[in-house]
Amino acid sequence: MSFTLRAVRAKPFLKWVGGKRKLLSHFKEAYPSNFNNYLEPFVGGGAVFFNLLPEKAVLNDVNNTLIEAYKDIRDNLDELCKLLFYIEKEYLDLEEEGRKEYFYNKRDYFNSLNDGDVERTAFLVFLNKTCFNGLYRVNSSGEFNVPHGRYKNPTIFDKENLYAVSEALQNVGLTSTDFEDILEEAKEGDFVYFDPPYDPLNETSNFTSYSKNGFGKNDQTRLRDTFDKLTKKGCKVMLSNSNTKFINDLYKDYFIHNVKAARSINSKGNKRGKIKEVIVTNY
Repeated sequence: MSFTLRAVRAKPFLKWVGGKRKLLSHFKEAYPSNFNNYLEPFVGGGAVFFNLLPEKAVLNDVNNTLIEAYKDIRDNLDELCKLLFYIEKEYLDLEEEGRKEYFYNKRDYFNSLNDGDVERTAFLVFLNKTCFNGLYRVNSSGEFNVPHGRYKNPTIFDKENLYAVSEALQNVGLTSTDFEDILEEAKEGDFVYFDPPYDPLNETSNFTSYSKNGFGKNDQTRLRDTFDKLTKKGCKVMLSNSNTKFINDLYKDYFIHNVKAARSINSKGNKRGKIKEVIVTNY
């Protein structure tokens, strides 16, 4: 069965390091022409999901705070919107020093809240829109620790997009578990897209702190093994990663497409630019 696009103009509600919005033109050429269910075990900001808007989908991420945010937008939108409206007003009414103090107070408060609290989701959105470079990074204790950014007039409460995102998520399954568990969900003819934390280009570029446990070489190999098993099940599988020798060797038995992506994770603007990435497919 071919996938059907719904008339929802939704886009990612969070800025996310490694987000795929700038690569969607390449991805459109790589998508399978038809599939049944769509499964994304490392959803992150969800750019590919929002680009496809398939009728049936399961979105997963090991970052439970992120998945709870998706659930709140799907199930508790009115309450979330009220909170974001007041947070945005309070923040934008302040001068620069006041905004900085507000940010760090709310960062501490965010870290004190438990997942599943809609207030935590509201402050996740706030911190994401006002922190340095829109990063999501946690320390070894699982606490968000990104410093304040400098934005003149950030959009914290994007009501129109939040409603579009909520509509897009109404019939979507949302889970927070290990990527390997996708094997239980995936069936023949399904489309699985993997966007894991990337294999570092060098020792100093290793940014895997989206969760306190990181994502190393053993995880990359385990992911390739999962890719193999899904292929044997008859799933259509696509993966994004760094264009490193390690990744190329792992996926040498599949189709590897080279692309260049603009990345801005480096704190020094003159060291940002396009880096080589790969799109791997089994079809």
